[in-house]
Amino acid sequence: MGASFVMGLAGFGIGLVSLALLPYVMSPADAIVLMTFYAAAFALAIFVPVRRDFTSGRVGHLVLGTVAGTPLGVWALASFEASLLNRLIGFMLLVAVALEWRGRYPERLEGRRWGLGAGVLAGVIGGAVGTPGPPVVLYATTQGWSPRAIKANLQAFFVVNQMVILAGYWWTGLLTREVWRLAALYAVPAIGGVAAGMALFDRIDPVRFRRLVFALLFVSGLVLLARG
Repeated sequence: MGASFVMGLAGFGIGLVSLALLPYVMSPADAIVLMTFYAAAFALAIFVPVRRDFTSGRVGHLVLGTVAGTPLGVWALASFEASLLNRLIGFMLLVAVALEWRGRYPERLEGRRWGLGAGVLAGVIGGAVGTPGPPVVLYATTQGWSPRAIKANLQAFFVVNQMVILAGYWWTGLLTREVWRLAALYAVPAIGGVAAGMALFDRIDPVRFRRLVFALLFVSGLVLLARG
C-alpha cells in the first residue's frame, strides 16, 4: 500500500519502494514482474485525471528508447543476478541528488539524444530489475515541465514502457500463474494506496513537488545501495 501511495502521489516509485521488501516474501523475479503489472495498471489510472497536460511530442523519443532497451533488460533478468545493477543505479541516484542539493543539477538538457538515452536506460533497468523510473524522472526534471505535465508525460511513458516489459516477461515465461495469484491477493491495499496518493497530489506546489521527487530519489538510492 505504501509503494502504491508513493506512485499515486509522485507518479513513480512503486518498484523502488516495494522491491525493498517484497523479495522477503516472494522470489525476486516474481516481485519484479508483479510490480511491473501493478505499475502498468496504475500508470493508466493516474494518467486519466492529468491527461490534458500530456504532450505526445515530449515522450516520443523516450518511447523509442525504451522499446530498444527493454529486450536487453528482460534478458538480463532471466540470466543474471540483479544486485550489481541495483547498486549502480543507487549510486547514480545519490550523485544526481547531491548535484541538486549543491545547485549544480542541470536546469535544462536540450536535444533528442537525452530523451532517447533516458528511454533506453529505462527499458534496460525496467526489464532487468523492475525500476524504470530513475532515468526518465531525472530527464523530466530538466525539461521545464510543470508538476502536472511531469506526471502526465511520465504516466503516458510508463504505460508503454511497462506493457513492453510485460510482453517480454510473458515471452520468456516470467509472467506465471503465481504472479497472477499475487496480483489478486494484494490488489485491494495497492488500489487504496494509489487512490490516496492521487487525492493528495493537487495540494502540492511546484517547489515542494521537486523537493519530493529528489527526496524519493535519495531514499531510493540508499535502498538500492543497501539491498543490492
